[in-house]
This record gives sequence, C-alpha cells and structure tokens, in this order.
Amino acid sequence: MKGLLVLLLAVGFGHAIERGRDYEKDKVCKEFIDMGKDDFKFLSMVQYSRKFPSGTFKQVSQLVEEVVSLTAACCAEGADPDCYDKMTSSLSSKSCERDSPFPVHPGTAECCTKEGLERKLCMAVLKHQPQEFPTYVEPTNDEICAAFRKDPKEFADQFIYEYSINYGQAPQSLLVSYTKSYLSMVAACCTSASPTICFLKERLQIKQLSLLTTMANRVCSQYAAYGKEKSRLSHLIKFAQKVPTADLQDVLPLAEDITEILSTCCESASEDCMPKELPEYAVKICDKLPKKNSKFEDCCQEKTPMDIFVCAYFMPAAQPPELPAVELPTNKDLCEKGNTKAIDQYTFQLSRRTHIPEVFLTKILEPTLKSLGECCDSKDSTTCFKTKHPQLQKELTSFIDKGQQLCADYSENTFTEYKKK
Repeated sequence: MKGLLVLLLAVGFGHAIERGRDYEKDKVCKEFIDMGKDDFKFLSMVQYSRKFPSGTFKQVSQLVEEVVSLTAACCAEGADPDCYDKMTSSLSSKSCERDSPFPVHPGTAECCTKEGLERKLCMAVLKHQPQEFPTYVEPTNDEICAAFRKDPKEFADQFIYEYSINYGQAPQSLLVSYTKSYLSMVAACCTSASPTICFLKERLQIKQLSLLTTMANRVCSQYAAYGKEKSRLSHLIKFAQKVPTADLQDVLPLAEDITEILSTCCESASEDCMPKELPEYAVKICDKLPKKNSKFEDCCQEKTPMDIFVCAYFMPAAQPPELPAVELPTNKDLCEKGNTKAIDQYTFQLSRRTHIPEVFLTKILEPTLKSLGECCDSKDSTTCFKTKHPQLQKELTSFIDKGQQLCADYSENTFTEYKKK
C-alpha cells in the first residue's frame, strides 16, 4: 500500500528516470506479485479515477485494463527484459492516437510532440482538476442489489470509479479502505436473507470510516486549493469567528496544528495518518475552547472524536463583540522577513469583528495585505505605506460593512442544517 503511488505512476506512463527504470520495474513487479492481480487492479481503479475525474468510466476502465495487462505480462516469469520499457512506450503512443480510448487531457497534445522517455514523463504528470463538489448519490438498497446481482464485477468497478472521482482529494489509503468496506457490505447484504436489516447494521459499522473519508476530502480539497500558508490563515479566521472572545494564543496553535496535519496526511500513503491525527486534534479543541464558547462545549459531548471534529468544523461564526475598528499593520510590522506575527494578529483581530464567511474575507484580505507588503521592497517604503494605507483601509471597511448585511444569517443556517442531519 505504501508504495502504491510510486507504483502506479511508474506503470501508468513510465514515471521513472532513465537510470532508475530497472529499479522501478522491479518495484512494480514485487508489488504486483505481493498483492495479486485482483488487488492490483482494485488499487489501479482507485488511482486512475482520482487522477482523471473528468474521464468517463469506459476510458478509465480501459486504461486500468491496459495497465494491469502490461504489468502481468512484463512481470511474468521468463518475460523479455525489455518488455516493461517497450509496453510503457506503446501505452504512451496509444494515448497519442486520435481515437485514443484513454481519458483525454488538454495537455496530451503537447506531450505527444515529445519522444521516448520525455513523452512518458510529460504524461505522468497530467492530472485532471478534481471535482469541486461531490455529486455522488447512493442508490437505494434495492437498486444496489439489483446491479450487484446482475454483474458483481461491473458493479464494483463502477462504484470504485464514481466514489473515487467524487472524493478524490481524500487520502488514497482512506478511499481504498472505505470502498473495500462498502463493497464487502454490499456483497454480504445482497446475498443475505434480510438485506434491509443487514444494510442497517453494516452501515453503522462503517459510519465513522465514511465520515472520515468525506471530511478528509473536504479539508484536503481546501488545502490543495489554498496551499499551506493561506490554509493556515483560513483556519485562523474560522477559529477567530467561532470564538471571538478567545485570545490569539488560544486559537493560533489550533490553526497551525490542523494545517500541519493536512500537509502531512493529505498526500500520505499511510493508512493511519488521518484516522490517528484528526481524532487527536479533536481532543485538543476540547482542551482549549469549550470555556470560550458554549457551542464548543456541546460539540465536545458528541459520542466520538470524529463527530466532535465534524461538529466543530461546521459550527457557525459567533456574534461579533462590540470592538473598536482595527487598523491595518504598519510598515515596521509587515516588513520583518519570516515573521508572520503582525499578519496573524491583524487577521485574528479583523476576523473576530465580523461573521462574513471565511472564503469571502480571505479573498479581500489577501490582496490587501499583498498590496501593503509590496511597499517593503520600494525605495521609499514609508511614503508608500502612507499613500496606500488610507485607501486600502477604506476599501476593506466598505467591503466588510456590505458583507455584514448580506451574510448575517449564512453561518447560522449552515449549522442548523447540519444539526438536522
């Protein structure tokens, strides 16, 4: 499992450096033999569905079949030593054909102008943008069992494809674990004498894994879009709005901790990263914040750490306290290299004064701070700050005033809908 990402990229379009090709082939073959053909195909289906979420089921399935056949042939005892290189070259050439059966990517045409290893390396990095919002709707129990009984293999492949393209930002290990558990449930319940009772029991068994996969996809999607620093500020904004009576030192460590967890776990091949880190993080929340906001106290009464995390994540912004306006940082505060203290303090103070959703506040705050920061590199930074400061302060204040009117009920409605589920 841990070597899967390297393994599949290596097989898919020859993602290996020239002198490391034999090593990659040996690694691929070892994984193939250790896992067996069926598990190798299962994992390939997850990987390529994630890699090409805009591809059709037919296209992704065709690519997986080619990859599995290639691996089986080249890893067989007595196979031609050049088999792996020749067949990966053939695979990349096939993707350049006008009527290629594989997922179509806008960058394919450019890769196809290259030759040999350069073409393979180019194709290896092609990846569709993930779906912005999951659209997967689970069929009814009767529909599930009808499809399963008609063709168990087709049902399994279709489910792996659909779930993986919808939740492709969740760590791969979680996707593999959940899809296997789900398919095991379907196989058991659709052959049971009482499918309805079976599904009720089995869904309770995999509820926490399902919740973990869904939430991991959500937070990792944002991390992928924001990057590490912007993600850190995003979480700082959210905490400042949920507990505006807290101090910066209460919430900043929590914002930094969740950012570190995402930077480590979202691309981790470890099966234990998210299942271990998110529940432990929920405990930290309950150590620090219940006394600052009674809604956090309510969340910390949930049955499991994952339920606590979900409750805290969807908690709305609290009513902002009556506080004097906060001024933008000065040049002295902003220009100290590697020190984010001034920006953190300003972001916290501004955020706790408004319940404008974080996504909107971030959009106006980022260019404002960037514009001020540009003065640090100017010849006369003092004059630059004096010139920009009043206008930026005016624009920011105007945006927040308008946003307060438009978004007053946004967060509370979101939380109310969550609690109804």
